[in-house]
Amino acid sequence: MESSPSIPPRALRALHKDVLAWYRRSARDLPWRRTRDPYRIWVSEIMLQQTRVEVVRPYWQRFLERFPTVEALANAPEDEVLAAWSGLGYYGRARSLHRAAKAVVERHGGTLPADAAALAQLPGFGPYTVAAVGSIAFGLPLAAVDGNIARVLARWLCLEGDPRAGAQRARLQRAAEAFLPPELAGDWNQALMELGATICGRNPACLACPAQAHCLARRRGRQGEIPPPRSARQRPVLRLAAALYRRGDAVLLAKRPPEGLFASLWELPAVELGEGEAPAARLAEWLGGAEVGEEVGSVEQILTHRELRVQVFAIGGAHPPRVGAPYVEARLVEPGGLPGGLSSAARKALRAAGVRV
Repeated sequence: MESSPSIPPRALRALHKDVLAWYRRSARDLPWRRTRDPYRIWVSEIMLQQTRVEVVRPYWQRFLERFPTVEALANAPEDEVLAAWSGLGYYGRARSLHRAAKAVVERHGGTLPADAAALAQLPGFGPYTVAAVGSIAFGLPLAAVDGNIARVLARWLCLEGDPRAGAQRARLQRAAEAFLPPELAGDWNQALMELGATICGRNPACLACPAQAHCLARRRGRQGEIPPPRSARQRPVLRLAAALYRRGDAVLLAKRPPEGLFASLWELPAVELGEGEAPAARLAEWLGGAEVGEEVGSVEQILTHRELRVQVFAIGGAHPPRVGAPYVEARLVEPGGLPGGLSSAARKALRAAGVRV
């Protein structure tokens, strides 16, 4: 098999037979694989982007209990959607899903369109999502390429270079289309995803692979080198000083603006710290001279492109402190009445400060 594959029909039929038989025999029993409902398949594909299957499973169940139809999701306030997504991370996915649900109701009467061009016009539907949802939910002959599939194809073809680079992505997409059995596109795409997730990972288990006889990298003994390992990225550190103000059991929370970090989510009000700034002094200044007490908790979390470090300080006074930009709203919230969505970092900060969430 070469970089621009021209595969003999007999070899291609053998590959399809081997991989699809393995998938039907060995695929994990996942709840979204037991439904033909395009909406439920769509929700699973959005949740699974950059998130592990074992994390997604309970979220998918709860989310669909709360929003069982496209109409239910479209009609829900954004705060409720973010609350149902809370802790899953990458909240832009939830906002895009919500916007797309509104568009499906407005343009398509609440039914996800079984057409690639129409799907591509919906918010959050890039090439991968169009191909995955289109093939799995509707049987459209579309080749999906995510990170797992790219790794599988790069090894089958023994392709040098970073699969994420533009030219390499295009080559892998062409390869995916060449390998695709059009009449079984949904099963094939899922089989390759499963293969990449369970066998053809960073350290491939080649002896268990149904495609080992078809893999050029294995034949050349290069399956451990292709694709090349990602270089470690130096993440910038975002330092925040957060305020814990309590009145009885109620806690002061603030809402982020609709764009930027943790968009539209609620959290303990916090100010970003510059290099060398003392957190308590900066927090007091930002809160208009509020009484800042001792540190009551701290949190560290890795975000997509940076590292987050939060120090939480107790705030005194008879009245809640003034909370300014970037927040758009602040309120005292009783236990069990948390408004809208809380990021996982916000939940950790509250727990670290001894607040039950």
